Amino acid sequence: MPLPSQPLRKLGFLTIGLFDEADPRKGHESTLEIIQLGERLGFDSAWLRHRHLQYGISSPVAVLAAASQRTTRIELGTAVIPLGWENPLRLAEDLATVDLLSGGRLNPGISVGPPMHYDQVKQALYPDTADAEDFGYDRVARLLDFVRGKPATDFSGVEGFEVFSDRVQPHAPGLGRRLWYGGGSLRSAQWAGEHAMNFLTSSVVKAEGPQEPEDFAEVQLSHVRAFRAHHPDGDRARVSQGLVVIPTDSASPEQRAKYEAYAEKRLPRTATPQGPARLMFAPDLVGTSAEIAERLYAHAAFREIDEVAFALPFTFEHDDYVQILTDIATRLGPALGWQASAQHG
Repeated sequence: MPLPSQPLRKLGFLTIGLFDEADPRKGHESTLEIIQLGERLGFDSAWLRHRHLQYGISSPVAVLAAASQRTTRIELGTAVIPLGWENPLRLAEDLATVDLLSGGRLNPGISVGPPMHYDQVKQALYPDTADAEDFGYDRVARLLDFVRGKPATDFSGVEGFEVFSDRVQPHAPGLGRRLWYGGGSLRSAQWAGEHAMNFLTSSVVKAEGPQEPEDFAEVQLSHVRAFRAHHPDGDRARVSQGLVVIPTDSASPEQRAKYEAYAEKRLPRTATPQGPARLMFAPDLVGTSAEIAERLYAHAAFREIDEVAFALPFTFEHDDYVQILTDIATRLGPALGWQASAQHG
């Protein structure tokens, strides 16, 4: 197989954290155990998805606060927090608090747009301001300003026994450089670069015109290049790719059959752009680590990044995730030139 232009520098994983409605703690504990396993295996980062009014983690920042007390080294991220559900000032306080508790390991990923099923949820979420809420990039800009220490008010000083700050407290130095934008469009990539964010690109991108090649890797590559072209750090700007990767090296025959059936069921959506938004989906990569590595080296966008956060499938069992993560860390990662942290263990 071809050699990569440079070895994979950072290896991470992404999980959704599903739970049973009748016993939600078990699912949350499973997620925390998976993060702890990731640290023991030497992964550089663990990322949580975000789900509202579903049976997945609705408050990843709170879960990562718990993870920060059960781990010492692994970076902790969100991929992604949909800002349409959040007040940027309050979220900035929570992010800074967890970053400090983690010792500077938080990597918040965010995105914009109206909340999913907004017409059904807006009266519960924004009963008085539903039609006035702005779900565009300005919402991200507010969060960036608050996290990076710009004033949130023109009032500060002492009032009686109370001391007030004009910026969000606590302030977490360095957190402003660890904010990620999860984007699937050329515009998002450009905006994230212009605002000196990091860029998360996943297994979903948008084909934005009939002139676009109907090739997922080429579209994703165009986003990576647009992001870096508009970022102050240029080619050194951080990009993380999040494809679904399922190595089968140590899988049982039953697990292998389940994984292959899962990927086959999802494969038809990868053939052509889907829906009015022309969304393009990457195929799930199932096979031995050597086979997956070869497919990644042939992926145009992968060849231009040195960080990944491989996505775990949604609906598998805890033991499946243990097997998949172990194979990623011990077989696939090394096949991509990655070296586990010397501090893992």
